[in-house]
Amino acid sequence: MSDSVLIVDFGSQVTQLIARRVREAGVYCEIAPFHKAAAALARTRPRGIILSGGPASVTDSGAPLPPDELYAAGLPMLGICYGQQAMCRQLGGQVEGGGHREFGRAFLAVRETCGLFDGLWRPGERHQVWMSHGDRVTRLPPGFRAVGDSDNAPFAAIADEARRWYAVQFHPEVAHTPDGARLLRNFVLGVAGCAGDWNMAAFRLAEVARIRALVGRGRVICGLSGGVDSSVAALLLHEAIGERLLCVFVDTGLMREGEAAEVIALFRRHYNIALAHRDASALFLQRLAGVSDPEAKRKIIGAAFIEVFEAEAKAHDQADFLAQGTLYPDVIESVSALGGPSVTIKSHHNVGGLPERMNLKLVEPLRELFKDEVRALGRELGLPERLVGRHPFPGPGLAIRMPGTVTAEKLRLLRRADAIYLEEIRKAGLYDAIWQAFAVLLPVRTVGVMGDDRTYDHALALRAVTSTDGMTAESFAFPHDFLTATATRIVNEVPGINRVVYDVTSKPPGTIEWE
Repeated sequence: MSDSVLIVDFGSQVTQLIARRVREAGVYCEIAPFHKAAAALARTRPRGIILSGGPASVTDSGAPLPPDELYAAGLPMLGICYGQQAMCRQLGGQVEGGGHREFGRAFLAVRETCGLFDGLWRPGERHQVWMSHGDRVTRLPPGFRAVGDSDNAPFAAIADEARRWYAVQFHPEVAHTPDGARLLRNFVLGVAGCAGDWNMAAFRLAEVARIRALVGRGRVICGLSGGVDSSVAALLLHEAIGERLLCVFVDTGLMREGEAAEVIALFRRHYNIALAHRDASALFLQRLAGVSDPEAKRKIIGAAFIEVFEAEAKAHDQADFLAQGTLYPDVIESVSALGGPSVTIKSHHNVGGLPERMNLKLVEPLRELFKDEVRALGRELGLPERLVGRHPFPGPGLAIRMPGTVTAEKLRLLRRADAIYLEEIRKAGLYDAIWQAFAVLLPVRTVGVMGDDRTYDHALALRAVTSTDGMTAESFAFPHDFLTATATRIVNEVPGINRVVYDVTSKPPGTIEWE
């Protein structure tokens, strides 16, 4: 196993970004909520520890704090924002609240050298950082010295070189701290001494060995959607256990144009992986008939998927394990650092209810990876770039890209229009510059003129966004000529659509998908 770093989460909205930056440095890391940090420390045996930011105040009674075991371990440690304040409070310093808030861009004045700044920042320089704090450290614990300050944080960066403990008031993990990734790299490679050799080739070998040890001579059934996650999971499982893997592809009839045929051809013919194909499109349309509420649609599709998948599994009842394409963000988000509930914006379609009902053990080969790492693993496994780089596609498919009821005719219109839109994007060489692009069939009809005839047909919305993680997004700035040409093609080639509009809403306040 490669060197690792433990990230202790105190509920920050950007803790995952810390993990992303650490992994970009070639170091494996795991995130653990503060109340499970001691157990995670014993289990992972990391070379270093990072304490995240968080919304609480260390001056409050009952504020979350790092367990004593973290300090007793004597490992290199980096506290970020709330993590800095927690370290100072526990180690004998002082933290005060109110009065000196600092949010957004700030400038740190470098006062002294330290291992965190090695080869990057020098005394006398000023560097842009991103702050988000109300409390601040007002007295350092014994052994620490100030190495940087900002207008409202006299101890914006501190160091105890003897113990290899560092802390910063700013957030190095966000893009608004331009040198932040390099500071984190200095910590994990220079201070903590990690080798930086974690990559997808190493993960592939380790995970294949883990799957073989877990599954033994058992058999695995894998739900295959045709998306990146399930496809990569299936290839990795097949490499590990070969013919003891059965993939089940449930065709809901809600996929994009040509996708079902592409999935079947790829896995049966190209990879020679056992694939059970169930065309359940009629069932899904029947269950969705007359339903317009988006949450109701999602629940109906999820329940029908489970029903069909379960029936297929029973027809191949030799399986001992169920494989799921769970990713690391799903694992992290399932455990709240502060124990509180979060608001449900929209439910997610998955097969999470299957293990208990089917009495199968669970195998999740991607549960340690972020989305971009899954794509890198797919390339490592030889998955075609057209599939590896495919834009995200929701589990409920086209059903939630047509506000209102779902019908076979509306699916036909949307499927063709969406295909034309993506064809034009690829032809313009813009596909890889866009996080996600798709068409939405609107529940309105508009008057149009085609030739000398009056039309009264559907309106279509086009959506394309840029993003790094899907949490925030901006509309993609297409040239106007591109939108005009694409709209003309769709109206001319898809009878039933006579108007095309482009959605320029950012996230927030909107979401990427319409439902």
